[in-house]
Amino acid sequence: MEWIQDWSFLERGLFAGMVIGFLSPVLGAFLFVRRMTIISEGLSHVTLTGITAGLVLMQVTAVFSWLNPLYTGLLAAIFGAFIIERLRGMYRAFEEVSVPILLSAAVGASAVLMSLVPTSYAEWYSYLFGSILTVRQEDVWFTIGVGAVTLLLMLLFYKELLAISFDQEFASVTGVPVQRVNMVFTLLLALVIALSMKIVGILLVGALIILPTAAAYLIAKSFRRMLLLGILFGEASVLGGITASYYLDVATGGMIVVCGLLLFTAALVSAFVRGRTGLGEERIT
Repeated sequence: MEWIQDWSFLERGLFAGMVIGFLSPVLGAFLFVRRMTIISEGLSHVTLTGITAGLVLMQVTAVFSWLNPLYTGLLAAIFGAFIIERLRGMYRAFEEVSVPILLSAAVGASAVLMSLVPTSYAEWYSYLFGSILTVRQEDVWFTIGVGAVTLLLMLLFYKELLAISFDQEFASVTGVPVQRVNMVFTLLLALVIALSMKIVGILLVGALIILPTAAAYLIAKSFRRMLLLGILFGEASVLGGITASYYLDVATGGMIVVCGLLLFTAALVSAFVRGRTGLGEERIT
């Protein structure tokens, strides 16, 4: 694949963005029907802790001078996925409490680690809000590898994920290993968040996961259609956001989210025009 070496920064950013724009809404659809969208926020902040830890290691000792913070961010996201599932198992009657616990711990640890790293404002800005300028050839390979693993796991566990998303108790009765599938799903979410660091930014990745799906829900009448429309809206948000950020010289992640918000607003207006205002009255199946 020598042709990848000849890509410009814009082509590298577009490729990574297209992968993220496809995977994020797929996971967002499952999060949406499970009413667990806050998990993405918790894992994104854990990923930020991993990035800051990687930067500390790079500057504290020469042994880790080669280290890419993307890798420590990925490891932290995977570790966070295991912690969330462990806490959800301990707080079975209050599963949602696991996310605020992890989120607050991650924010605190990130703040401490940031104070130890003399990193420039521009570098922190790219990690928090995304930038196509910082996507290197190494990041493209990272995107290809992690994206392929994520897509493979999605295909292998699609039926199980669908079953536990709509009726976890019924899925358990029919023999679906609910705990294991939940772990796989949270792991998938961690992988996608780690992928999104350079393009969307840690603080905005949750919006790309949820906004396209929320817009698709207002139009679609089945889960499959919501999934397909979510992917379409996700790709449109990424392409529009990257293009606009390039010509306007603004934060890439911010423009991607703004484009997603515009699509969501258009879908919301369309829903009101068609009289579909009772969102809780219709169930996606």
